Amino acid sequence: MPRITRDSATGARGANAGETVETVLRDLFLRGLTGDAAAYHTFLSKLCAHLRAFLGKRLFGWPDEVEDLVQECLLAMHNQRHTYQPDQPLTAWVHAIARYKMIDLLRSKSIREALHDPIDDDLEVFAASATDASDARRDLGGLLATLPDRQRLPIVHVKIEGLSVAETSRLIGMSESAVKVNVHRGLKALAARFRSAP
Repeated sequence: MPRITRDSATGARGANAGETVETVLRDLFLRGLTGDAAAYHTFLSKLCAHLRAFLGKRLFGWPDEVEDLVQECLLAMHNQRHTYQPDQPLTAWVHAIARYKMIDLLRSKSIREALHDPIDDDLEVFAASATDASDARRDLGGLLATLPDRQRLPIVHVKIEGLSVAETSRLIGMSESAVKVNVHRGLKALAARFRSAP
């Protein structure tokens, strides 16, 4: 699959005003699946722009990671295109793959940074700096990585990404009541870790 660049994504504005992103992407994707190479290439270009906006909102301040993640998502979607069920919204399928790739990125970054960051005994918790936001994001990623998936994923989807309990339930294959319980238990576990931290 060719690497999609910013230049090739500029055609993403070509949809008629009445057409939704879902309608345009789904039509192009389904045509691509039937062998229409031009439609598939246009789909990838438009999807690239859509993913860049979707991930850019969630990974603000990490432009390099956004670009890398867009390419990883495109590759994953290309390789998993046979798993798409035509009776389901395409953007929901796309966003689910993008979220899992984003979670993998955050998890790997927190693990890598934990291995390389020196422990500073003189840390000023309330020091104002330009890196406070990235430090908080890294710390949150590190804390979330300590939770089991059954607690971490509901917290990420509901509390960080802002999905509803019902959306999260469908996305991770867990009942709505289990999602609520695991959000509560996970937050309680995180609060306990905060209280016991030196």
